[in-house]
Amino acid sequence: MKNFIFISPNFPLTYWKFCRELKNNGMRVLGIGDCPYGELMQELRDSLDEYYKVSSLENYDEVFRAVAFFTFKYGKIDWLESNNEYWLMRDAALRTEFNITTGPKNDDIAKIKYKSLMKRYYAKAGIPTARYHLVEGLEDSLEFAHTVGYPVVVKPDDGVGANNTYKLLSDEDVAWFIREKDPSQYIMEEFVNGYVQTYDAIIDSQGQPIFESGNITPMSLMDIVNDGGDSVYFLVKELPEKIRDAGLRTVEAFGVKSRFIHLEFFVLNENQEGLGEQGDVIGLEVNMRPAGGYTPEMYNYSQETDVYKIWADMVAFDHATKATGNHHFCAFYGRRDFRRYKLDDYEVMLKYGSHMVMNGRIPDALSGAMANQMYVANFDTEEEMLAFYSDLSATYEN
Repeated sequence: MKNFIFISPNFPLTYWKFCRELKNNGMRVLGIGDCPYGELMQELRDSLDEYYKVSSLENYDEVFRAVAFFTFKYGKIDWLESNNEYWLMRDAALRTEFNITTGPKNDDIAKIKYKSLMKRYYAKAGIPTARYHLVEGLEDSLEFAHTVGYPVVVKPDDGVGANNTYKLLSDEDVAWFIREKDPSQYIMEEFVNGYVQTYDAIIDSQGQPIFESGNITPMSLMDIVNDGGDSVYFLVKELPEKIRDAGLRTVEAFGVKSRFIHLEFFVLNENQEGLGEQGDVIGLEVNMRPAGGYTPEMYNYSQETDVYKIWADMVAFDHATKATGNHHFCAFYGRRDFRRYKLDDYEVMLKYGSHMVMNGRIPDALSGAMANQMYVANFDTEEEMLAFYSDLSATYEN
């Protein structure tokens, strides 16, 4: 029996389904987390063979001892995974310590963690990226900003999501950034006028996709987080071939094997000197895990499939039956509590209840990027989806 350690199996909430499908495939599923066992969902407890509680997942020594305990009790660990961006480096360190060969180790992690290093592999794939500069101080930052022109974007070189990401519009903004932040941790990039489209996939041990999807974020996640905007994105009904091509070239360049991936690209809104023409695909970031939040659930609704099973089949058998269900646009809309919307929750459900596949409160840990109240609905046409977005976004604010 193969041993699989799942780090933080209780967060995000739906990740217990990964554990369930692993167990259904005959694997021994061992959980490590900081949530008391009695507070875990019953479905998760039923999906775990054993659970080891640590006081904090931030404490490497405690997590190390948990893995050592499971190794002593059950033998060699075949897989260790969290499927969570926040723990990628921790996962790699543990794989290195315990010689777990089914995922990135310390030597592999830099290229999928640091934004500056990702660009080398996008270049290997023949995909352009925004010009960048690793920030040192005011003088070099101003020189770069004057070279590429304002606005410029600064973000942590090894950050997660859009936290601590800023659009700087002037020399004064750059001076503020240098004064208020630790600039040595940041990468500065030229601004790309484009929308974000992703290539999401489950990749087998030969680097081939056994599931494919993708989403479009029509507005900047950076602006959503910094300005407290509503959260809007949708899974496409059919993946555009140019995105699939860019995704597969990126998979090959990074040497991706046996992973759930979420690759981010810009699609240019207009011609941009040095980058390309309107509609061209530009590399943004790679994420060697599923898209965050409730997107795994949306994959299922969008394609009438079960990505938890597909992923677990990849882990256990290195193959899976490809999704064959009907495809839909699956639209997410996240509302903020402080806004006064023209349609209240009852009216939204009355009008769109037949399309709704999920709705409810968003955990505080995710609300910065995803807002407070979510509505997820399936549509067969883009026109229906855009009408949904228009109705849910209408407010009484001037």
